[in-house]
Amino acid sequence: MLSKDPEQIESWRRRREQLGSASADERSELLSETARRTRRRIVRMIGDAGQGHIGGDLSVTDILTTLFAYTMRIDPAAPASPDGDRFILSKGHCAAALYSTLADTGYFPPAALNTFMQPYSELNGHPNRNKVPGVETNTGPLGHGLPVAVGQAVAARLRGVDARVFVVLGDGEMQEGSNWEALMAAAHQGLGNLTAVVDRNRLQQGARTEDTNALDPLDAKLAAFGCEVREIDGHDYDALIEAFRPSTTGRPVAVIANTVKGKGVSFIEDRVEWHHKVPTADQIAQALEELA
Repeated sequence: MLSKDPEQIESWRRRREQLGSASADERSELLSETARRTRRRIVRMIGDAGQGHIGGDLSVTDILTTLFAYTMRIDPAAPASPDGDRFILSKGHCAAALYSTLADTGYFPPAALNTFMQPYSELNGHPNRNKVPGVETNTGPLGHGLPVAVGQAVAARLRGVDARVFVVLGDGEMQEGSNWEALMAAAHQGLGNLTAVVDRNRLQQGARTEDTNALDPLDAKLAAFGCEVREIDGHDYDALIEAFRPSTTGRPVAVIANTVKGKGVSFIEDRVEWHHKVPTADQIAQALEELA
């Protein structure tokens, strides 16, 4: 298993202290800096590996940045601590965004990102909890992360631990019945310590979500299943921070984060073919210039 990076952890702690005392504008700029760094890494990682899911990686970046850099109560020096908040990336095919975020937080050295999807690398195409610290559960087959998160939220309550559980899902993934079964269980259990975030970029492999199996009105459906629903711009840091606040009703929170697939790179944004297309060398150069 990869090991923690003490210097990177210290850097992350300093940035978190800075964020805590910053004005709203300063905070947004600091988070934007972190997200730009993550997006640049994603482009390089997928370009070098020759495979990956770049569109969804880029759409989910601001969500992950806000959670790990600001919202969640975590300690990368002790990732197995029972008292910390928990995070599950249910849309596990977007592992590049998660790995870059974990490295930036200090769970392992950023240099390891160069091995993404290489033979014998710990950084597989889907996250593996036995190889990567900070990964709570193996994900990839869609519809698995939220049921596990419900179990973790129940476990935290049974232990009397004041820990929250966050899970990020793709919107195409919301076509899986297991997610709706999990939401029913979460509402029945009154899991106010659970927050499910839907990366609502409206594209999935091969088509738009509404052309494949319509989700709208997603807000009404989530509310009908017992969630406290919050719909926001998933690239607005202030809106994300507000949406990630604890439940006000004792019910599980469902955040619909409206995003742009491929956010930040003009020729990838809102293009269905970039679900797992790999950029050429010229496209990588253009993407990095746009993300500078």
